[in-house]
Amino acid sequence: MIFSMTGYGKSVLQLPTKKITIELKSLNSKNLDLNTRMPSIYREKELAIRKILADKLERGKIDFSIYVEATAEDTSTQINTPVVKQYMEQLKTIVEGSDLELLKMAVRFPDALNTVREEIDENEWQAIETEIYAAVNDLINHRLDEGKVLEKDFNSRVVTIEKLLEEVVAMDPERIEGVRERLLKGVEELKDKYDENRFEQELVYYIEKFDITEEKVRLKNHLNYFTESINSEDSNGKKLGFISQEMGREINTIGSKSNYAPMQQLVVQMKDELEKIKEQLLNVL
Repeated sequence: MIFSMTGYGKSVLQLPTKKITIELKSLNSKNLDLNTRMPSIYREKELAIRKILADKLERGKIDFSIYVEATAEDTSTQINTPVVKQYMEQLKTIVEGSDLELLKMAVRFPDALNTVREEIDENEWQAIETEIYAAVNDLINHRLDEGKVLEKDFNSRVVTIEKLLEEVVAMDPERIEGVRERLLKGVEELKDKYDENRFEQELVYYIEKFDITEEKVRLKNHLNYFTESINSEDSNGKKLGFISQEMGREINTIGSKSNYAPMQQLVVQMKDELEKIKEQLLNVL
């Protein structure tokens, strides 16, 4: 079971005087990168919010937002009447206009409005915190759905690499025989006599040099380990990334040792599938 780092979560809380919307967006990132946006009244709870997100989401570029929409008369802003009147009196000495026009200008000046700092209500905050958890769970479910799509793609590509490896295994005896024949032909073209025992020793050396038995076994083991890790309870994109690097190392070694065009074509196909796996692994939690 794997989780994608890409996801979206949302939760809405309706209070008597306002509607609070909590949104979470997540993209891939090597580490946890949190960005928060919220009204100033909730800033004192930012550390608590960050702890919740870090504990639950582990990794990714996370954008967290709280939006507040007033649904009833509930304002902490009041008109500073004495100041506005003074502005209007001063404006009358400068411009001509009706009281309404002067009022429109006056309320735009500094200190025309008094804002009373709100104190966060703990009962309200507990309700908001519950909705934060709901939004986080919504995001996690979305990550899981995205992870299932990735898992299906990974399994398909691993199966493709396994089939290509089977073709490599089936082709290997033919390849070794080809190496033997080329060496023997090259020696026979020499006019001078040669030591057959020495030739056999050199032949064994070159065949061992081109031998890919260990690489085939290790690649098969890495493919199995990759599949087991996908199906484990934990989602660990970094671990899968390390396994894919080991897979790439064995595939590259097979390619460099093969010295046989048909086998190298299979290696190119395996590399192509592995690169697509690596690209998608960047999105795995």
